[in-house]
Amino acid sequence: MLGKLAALYEKYKALEKKMADPELLTDLQEMRKLAKSHADLTPIITAYHRYEQVETDLEVAKELLLEKPSDDEEILLKEEVSLLEEEKEKLEQEIKLLLLPKDPNDDKNVLVEIRAGTGGDEAALFAADLFRMYTRYAETFGWKAEIMSSNPTELGGFKEIIFSIEGKGAYSRLKYESGVHRVQRIPDTETGGRIHTSAATVVVLPEAEEVEIELAANDLRIDVYRSSGHGGQSVNTTDSAVRITHLPTGMVVTCQDEKSQLKNKEKAFKILRARLLDKIIQEQQQEIDSTRRSMVKSGDRSERIRTYNFPQNRITDHRINLTLYHLDSIIAGDLEEIISNLIISEQTEKLKQVDEGVV
Repeated sequence: MLGKLAALYEKYKALEKKMADPELLTDLQEMRKLAKSHADLTPIITAYHRYEQVETDLEVAKELLLEKPSDDEEILLKEEVSLLEEEKEKLEQEIKLLLLPKDPNDDKNVLVEIRAGTGGDEAALFAADLFRMYTRYAETFGWKAEIMSSNPTELGGFKEIIFSIEGKGAYSRLKYESGVHRVQRIPDTETGGRIHTSAATVVVLPEAEEVEIELAANDLRIDVYRSSGHGGQSVNTTDSAVRITHLPTGMVVTCQDEKSQLKNKEKAFKILRARLLDKIIQEQQQEIDSTRRSMVKSGDRSERIRTYNFPQNRITDHRINLTLYHLDSIIAGDLEEIISNLIISEQTEKLKQVDEGVV
């Protein structure tokens, strides 16, 4: 580990030297690239320097203990050694985590697709609840949410809703949400007071840049048509709705929420790129040996990941066997406790794989 850290420090110093070159001011793209690499390495190098300092202080304290100090000094030195050894151990774990391979998509914006599953109107209402939960969670980080496409129901639910969340690190926290979400509650329409079980599926996609996913014109069929369903005065009066078909994969994306055909087309392209990038990621994950897969992010979107039990104010994440009894605050957007536990579980599993020599 120390050898790897020393090599990273040399790389860090080389980056700083390049960034100090006045000629770099003429190449903004290269400067941004170097600045990002430097920022990514800074936490590791900071921890490395602290680790070196702790090791030095520990060595000095142990040498002083060998010099037969007075009783009072010996007590203080032993206490210092104990604290330094504890800090050294913590730093080792911190550095191991920082050295773990980083998901290249972690800093990206995301597209979230929520679809009502079994349960009819109640499932659509639950899909709307999940949409509000994620947008309120995004607000706590100062992230921006925007609806890309939606299919609302008359009762205020969504058969389907696709929205973007823009903000640094959005994918790193929301990527764990892909899967089947199950709800147990008494619907407003239920007169007998019986608990119903419904479900909605969530898919979280990293937003793809144009340079990552190039869309050739001859691979696309673009159709425009009149909007339908809930909307303003422009519905059924202009050909503003857009449907894009990606011929090689058969993927179809439709957008009709905006009054402008151009805006609908831009949103449709954004969704299509994200889905194509996700397809590539999923294919790569399938090639990875099962022993290297995270126990949290299995990539199986048909898997039931969470149950929301409203009568008992209980929420359970089945992947990490976590049960909490404040569903009311979680559905209102206070998701951080669940997501933090998911991150810790994934990191723990990765560290275990490192120790076993799998990663």
